[in-house]
Amino acid sequence: MSQQEETTVTVELPDGSTLDVPSGTTVEGVAYEIGPGLGSDTVAGILDGELVAKEAEVYDGAAIEIVTPSADEYVEVLRHSAAHVFAQALQRLYPDAKLTIGPWTDDGFYYDITGVDLDEDDLEAIEEEAHGIIEEDLDIEQVKVDREDAFERYEDNEFKREILETEAAGSDPVSFYEQGEFADLCQGPHVDSTGEIGGFALLEISASYWRGDEDNETLTRVYGTAFPTEDELEAFLEQRRKAQERDHRRIGQEMDLFSIDETTGPGLPLYEPNGKTVLNELSEYVASLNREAGYDEVETPHVFRTELWKKSGHYDNYVDDMFLLEVNDEEYGLKPMNCPGHATIFDQKSWSYRDLPIRYFEDGKVYRREQRGELSGLSRTWAFTIDDGHLFVRPDQIEAEVLAIMDIILDILAAFDLDYTVQLATRPEKSVGSDEIWEKAESQLQAVLDGQDVDYVVEEGDGAFYGPKIDFAFEDALGRHWDGPTVQLDFNMPERFDLTYTGEDNDDHRPVMIHRALYGSYERFFMVLIEHFDGRFPLWLAPEQVRVLPLNEDVFDYAHEVADTLEEDGFRVSVATGDDTLQRKIRAGHDDNLPYMLIVGPDEREAGTVSVRDRKERTRNDVDRDAFYDHLRVEREEKRLEPDFLDE
Repeated sequence: MSQQEETTVTVELPDGSTLDVPSGTTVEGVAYEIGPGLGSDTVAGILDGELVAKEAEVYDGAAIEIVTPSADEYVEVLRHSAAHVFAQALQRLYPDAKLTIGPWTDDGFYYDITGVDLDEDDLEAIEEEAHGIIEEDLDIEQVKVDREDAFERYEDNEFKREILETEAAGSDPVSFYEQGEFADLCQGPHVDSTGEIGGFALLEISASYWRGDEDNETLTRVYGTAFPTEDELEAFLEQRRKAQERDHRRIGQEMDLFSIDETTGPGLPLYEPNGKTVLNELSEYVASLNREAGYDEVETPHVFRTELWKKSGHYDNYVDDMFLLEVNDEEYGLKPMNCPGHATIFDQKSWSYRDLPIRYFEDGKVYRREQRGELSGLSRTWAFTIDDGHLFVRPDQIEAEVLAIMDIILDILAAFDLDYTVQLATRPEKSVGSDEIWEKAESQLQAVLDGQDVDYVVEEGDGAFYGPKIDFAFEDALGRHWDGPTVQLDFNMPERFDLTYTGEDNDDHRPVMIHRALYGSYERFFMVLIEHFDGRFPLWLAPEQVRVLPLNEDVFDYAHEVADTLEEDGFRVSVATGDDTLQRKIRAGHDDNLPYMLIVGPDEREAGTVSVRDRKERTRNDVDRDAFYDHLRVEREEKRLEPDFLDE
């Protein structure tokens, strides 16, 4: 090996060119090699896709990107520094507070702490102290600390010592970042000074567990956010305020849709009559689509012997998230997925190639023991229902079946006018099945997406170990993304269950299994709909579709006549027979997000008409009852998104 080879490393630049630099050169050093302006603007770097401090040394063959204040990643670095500003402010006010970890997030940062009792009222003083630290414009500098010294610094902090023994194991010296009197064990990256943080705010407090394990110590998690400018912060806070107004947990309580009671158990939603009405409509809608597409409905139990989960492979991958129980010296588990049951149903008889595809669907309740700190309303629960479907197909049928599934999914998304993103997840490093099968399966999925003219991104290596998949994601009112509809190819489970069909050559062949969900889960889809519609459901989904408002007692009989006619046609209708004034009844109807109210008085009774008022606060008098009824039927049948009788 030459002296040149021993003392230099080669890095790959974003344009594909390479650069030779001396061994030990940092990210910042590479930037200066490219140009002094870039060097002085360097905030951090990206090495082989990983965000690192500008002080990090590059290595031979690394693909490098330089992060400057104009880069998308800059805000992540800024928020990491903001987490340290919070921690410094906290320890100025509460010297006994003990720090654990404080990473950045998609919309800010959090820091998990202990040793101090905080509530929401305490955040204002901490935030004020943090603003003072920002105004001080303290230099943020990386320092290297001997490993032994680091342990001494954290003699009374078992959490930081654990980090030194795990994530920082083998590092000597270890990386700290200092700003003023404050120092924290950290790999970075960070901005150059606290004064770079233009906008800073603390948002809320919640409970968490060390390492996310509920068997570990309970911690206090403080959430905050930061932006380069105050204007960006204010825009974020305004969007957040609006989003909180649409929070499904608040609306769900106000509209009596669902509740989660600590006595019955966390993550176990209780659906009240209004909520169950919406779920029933969703179920009937998707069931009709399944039947039209040639699916047969099946049903599987809530619990199976764990032998089934071992056979399917779920026991090895999901046992920590399963609810297990002993029955007659045998182990059973509440099902975390429906697919093994459907595979078992398929295996109950012999099939010919002419029989395929076989399509099953089920609204199947499943149970997954998520960490309690991750549970939130309907977005993440212990018990949820998947509108599950599983197909058993010949390899030559994959593309056509996936195309048919995509057609249904896109029709559903259009019916609800939902925004979504699409990802094509390809073969991961650990997988089953031949190269030929994977390549063909991925190309088939890609062909379907291209043929549907769907915008999508390829998530390399993010597929399931058993096959590639197409995933849809919804954005909630807080800007978080949640998994929705999915189409997944599976070469593994047919192998594990030894599923076969007799081919045209009279030999046994292995089917391909397709997993698909049109909503994802009812709970998460319900959450999305509540926030998407702000509780103002379309007529066909509304728990109460029409309310009749009699002007006085003299027209109660006529009001009930109107309501009875609607009820006979399957509409959900009530009569407001209380003593409230008409204006109060109207206000109550608007508060309940009713699509329509029908006002009846002596004039309407005499004429056999109604006055129609919709939730857009529009009114039309002297409406022919039959004309209104005819419109309601069409509006319901066509699943229109808004009450539109008064548009005519």
